[in-house]
Amino acid sequence: MITPTQPKVSAKAEQALREAMDRLFAGRPTCTDGKLTKNNLWREAGVSRATMNRAADVLAEWDAQIGKSPASLHDQKQSEEITVLRRQLKKNQQERKQRQDQIDASATVIAVLLAENAALREQATSRSAVVVPLARSQATYE
Repeated sequence: MITPTQPKVSAKAEQALREAMDRLFAGRPTCTDGKLTKNNLWREAGVSRATMNRAADVLAEWDAQIGKSPASLHDQKQSEEITVLRRQLKKNQQERKQRQDQIDASATVIAVLLAENAALREQATSRSAVVVPLARSQATYE
């Protein structure tokens, strides 16, 4: 049985991929955003995606090192921080909404109290303006 051999990449392309991999893992990319992706690997190396895909040894090394690099650890730390900050933001938004609901309820109560106060003042003013004569009794004048 004949097994097909996988085409190899040139020594120059393999060297470019290894150098690009080293730069990415060290967090010092030259022409990508530095994220540890295979797209960045072939772009950083200046080779085609197909060339990278044929470099099985380099890809195996990439996969083995992907979780241990300082840049990967930095990315993981940032992801964890983002997760914590998103949770905190959600909690803060919920607290803000609760406080806004309390403020709205308080404003409604204040408006009702102001209306009642105005009505009571008007009622008190209209009663005190009426002078009611007191009845005089006959016994006091005699």
